[in-house]
Amino acid sequence: MTTLARAASRETVTPIMNSHLWDDFVPRDGDVVVATYPKCGTTWTQRIVDLLIFQSPDPRPVMRIAPWLDCVFMAPHEVNLANLEAQTHRRSVKSHLPFDALPIYAGVKYIHTARDGRDACLSMHNHELGIANRISAAAASGEAPSSSSERPQRQIPTDQREYFLSWIAEAEAGGVKADAGLPFCEFEQTYWVERGRSNLLMVHYADLKADLAGEMARIADFLEIDTPPAVMDQLVDAARFETMKSQGEAILPDIGQFFDNGSQRFLHKGENGRWLGVLTDEDLARYDALAAARLSPGLRAWIHGGRRAAGDPRGSED
Repeated sequence: MTTLARAASRETVTPIMNSHLWDDFVPRDGDVVVATYPKCGTTWTQRIVDLLIFQSPDPRPVMRIAPWLDCVFMAPHEVNLANLEAQTHRRSVKSHLPFDALPIYAGVKYIHTARDGRDACLSMHNHELGIANRISAAAASGEAPSSSSERPQRQIPTDQREYFLSWIAEAEAGGVKADAGLPFCEFEQTYWVERGRSNLLMVHYADLKADLAGEMARIADFLEIDTPPAVMDQLVDAARFETMKSQGEAILPDIGQFFDNGSQRFLHKGENGRWLGVLTDEDLARYDALAAARLSPGLRAWIHGGRRAAGDPRGSED
């Protein structure tokens, strides 16, 4: 049954997202919501869910099939709703909202993928540069603006460390940002406090990197999808970063509207630890102090090491 188990208690309205776009969403039993902080493995998790639902390694346009429902610029809301209503297969939806800004329905499955904040930060730097470069190229060529170029833009430093210093200064200031919503630590807290929900699965980028087959089997179990071993081997291979990057134009056919170099920019490196050699010891100490102040010990251990290092979040005592 898709009865409302818990209403949203937070409003999130930014130039990018609007939590009220969920108000007229009509859930179905078995729907899957992939909900993450940006640049924490969202598209990777979406592709994994897509592979498990369709039981086929063929590349499919993941963002068309599983729209970002709370986004205000990538596609008209009525188009997203019509797309979802027309689907006869099991459906999946993407969100970048805090968990308390999402309505929680019994019968709907929620998957939250997390990542070390330093990795999320540097991945977002590449992401924002891609948008800025695409807008600059469109302006220089006289091209009609895409919806992304109509959004308020800020100057993006090309230097990774400079970007990190801006990111952490905002995180240290705390509070809700009018242009971006909750900072990283506060965002992750909203999922952590509800980690005991039976229809919420906590996934970590580091675990996907370390044991993709094992994590996909875990996700399949959560979604109650039985996959024959031979088929699962094909699905795991299709979910590898290298495979996704090689199939980028088929998986993300529309992304070139928003990013320079299209899918190759969007599916950039798929690596952790890119901040090593970029951030100074002082920068890392600053990040550690932020995490210690804003994250509980269990949440901090999980964010930085994943389930393989810190154990299952549901078993954490804090």
